Amino acid sequence: MAAPDPAELLRDVELFELFGDEDHARVRDAAEVLKLDRSDVIFEEGAEADACFVMLQGRVAISNKSIDGRESMVAIMGTGDLFGEMSLFDDGGRSAEARALESCEALRVPYSVLRQIWEDRPELLWSVVRMLSRRIRTTDEALADSFFLDVTGRTAKHLLDLAGEDDVFEIPITQEELAGLVGASRERVNKAIASFLKLGWVEQDGPRYRILKRRELEIRSH
Repeated sequence: MAAPDPAELLRDVELFELFGDEDHARVRDAAEVLKLDRSDVIFEEGAEADACFVMLQGRVAISNKSIDGRESMVAIMGTGDLFGEMSLFDDGGRSAEARALESCEALRVPYSVLRQIWEDRPELLWSVVRMLSRRIRTTDEALADSFFLDVTGRTAKHLLDLAGEDDVFEIPITQEELAGLVGASRERVNKAIASFLKLGWVEQDGPRYRILKRRELEIRSH
């Protein structure tokens, strides 16, 4: 499948939602396409930052690592998703690692062009405020999930997120990474998936899963 047109994709990024045609053209001209293979590291946690990224095709994992090397998956980025923008606002280092889960393409957008646009037209910074507000809401939701949903509920929610609108999907991460994303041990997450299979909500054929009863999964994830 061909990657989406970069110019069109950039118009849908929430951070650029107030940009005019000229602003979008400046961003597109400054951006470059990165072609990545599975396991390629786009940036490491703690590294200096000078650009953000928009996914064109494929998936990228955002994760943190503990001192002893254990990994906690924070998010999975797919087509149209923006990542690596946090340091644009505080000049700090990367707060997490970004690693390709498969062959993919991403647009690298230098911070310099975005800062110049906002300096020229500060009224466009309202898009930044809106984006940060949405991120806080998402964080609040994840925190609530950790308190009010058990492991089975959180597993159901992440399986639905990974599937998106498709009923047939593959889990593009390892069992350990999925466990990190759910926030539980691998054994407990596998037990939750086994329960969905037994109930007939999901069926498995090798690496592929098929959702048979989406409504039941949705109810279990709330």
